[in-house]
Amino acid sequence: MKRIAIIGSGDLGQLIAYHCKIDKQAEVVGFFDDFKSKDEKINLLPILGEINDIDSLFNTNIFDELIIAIGYKYFDFRESLYNRFQGKIPFAKLIHSSCFVDQSCQIGEGVCLLPGSVLDRNVIVNANVLINAGCTIAHDSVVEKHTFLSPSVSIAGFVTIGSRCNIGINATIIDNVSISNNIQIGGGTVVISDINKKGLYVGNPARFIR
Repeated sequence: MKRIAIIGSGDLGQLIAYHCKIDKQAEVVGFFDDFKSKDEKINLLPILGEINDIDSLFNTNIFDELIIAIGYKYFDFRESLYNRFQGKIPFAKLIHSSCFVDQSCQIGEGVCLLPGSVLDRNVIVNANVLINAGCTIAHDSVVEKHTFLSPSVSIAGFVTIGSRCNIGINATIIDNVSISNNIQIGGGTVVISDINKKGLYVGNPARFIR
């Protein structure tokens, strides 16, 4: 079983660690966190050190792969961590056993699919994306790097979602829609046309807020 270390010991890191254990995805050896001391434990898992310790501890064979558990409020930091370790340390690819992922899908490194999600034919999910519980992505859609999908997001066919987007809970995106980078879609929002201007969108149909 692969051994993974998680960057970030907050709620998201603990959630990922939980599913790794319960679903027997991987052995989580501990967390890296700049805001915790090395002698602390989080749900019985140790703080391995700070982010600056990652390279040296990887070289001592303590873990095999990384996963980034930094939330959507810190996209800059999340992306910078990925760029820092890309090509130097492998990133885990975590797909819960309850998910359906068609064999034609392409899933990037560092992607985490939480329980009950469905990815249909020819879906592409690029690196460092988190797909929360119960999401559905229909055929021929693309999710770009570092994006977050909240629980129960529904995405129709031929949709493109840009990088560093946060798609809120129960949002619906109809077919043939393109969403640019750095877009936030509020919970329950229905997207029926392309969104190109950076900002927050809510409502049915989606409208720009700020």
